[in-house]
Amino acid sequence: MKEEKRGLKHHWKRIVGKKGFFPALYLVVAALLLTGVLWFQNTNRISEPDLDLDFNYQDELRGDQALGLDEPSEPVTTPVENVSLPILAESKTQIVTKFYDHEADQEDQEQALVFYNNKYYQSQGIDIAATNDEPLPVVAALSGEVVEVKENPLLGLVVQMKHDHDVTTYYSSLVDVEVKEGQSVAQGEVIAHAGTNVFNKDKGVHVHFEIRKDDQPVNPELYIDQSVADLTVEASEAPTEPDQERENPDLETSLPKPQT
Repeated sequence: MKEEKRGLKHHWKRIVGKKGFFPALYLVVAALLLTGVLWFQNTNRISEPDLDLDFNYQDELRGDQALGLDEPSEPVTTPVENVSLPILAESKTQIVTKFYDHEADQEDQEQALVFYNNKYYQSQGIDIAATNDEPLPVVAALSGEVVEVKENPLLGLVVQMKHDHDVTTYYSSLVDVEVKEGQSVAQGEVIAHAGTNVFNKDKGVHVHFEIRKDDQPVNPELYIDQSVADLTVEASEAPTEPDQERENPDLETSLPKPQT
């Protein structure tokens, strides 16, 4: 046993005594120290967050919240409606008075004249009557706001509504009006029922319906099932003189220009 220890000690002395042992030992120790330092630095990088980056991210997040950017976006446009007749789809009706078009044929023009006080007047809308004895509900042709509800001595009860794209609709010869001024009404919602009036009493129970674009009358039949954004005023549709019927309906001179 003692001889083995003496032999091992003699062996280490021979190794240590060799030239270059200590430089090699120094390089091994230096390499181990450098490896330890690099490993320690990398460990800190992984475990510790970058405080500057985290701070900037929080600032951006707070900024988005202040601007409302983190909230769900909502559509900025609403669907554009198509013009519809002011009656329910299931109603049995017919158009008994047409819109007077200066370029229409003679037959259509004759169907667009209203006889009142021994004179003929050009219709600026259409008259719709029921083909049976059932009450005829009148509905909004477009969604919009009721801007006027009044009773006219010649035209009966009148409802006026305004819509997008500078479009206005008029409904007259009404009874049992169910809306009031300032009320928002959806397309197809019942606003009244058809009745009679003095101006066109020969047509019996009916509703008179007008569409105006930029306060100028247009032919409703041309725009049924068409986008309200497509309404335009044709030269033949524009009246030859200002329409004062609504402001002063009691005077014969305030009615539409007669055809004699």
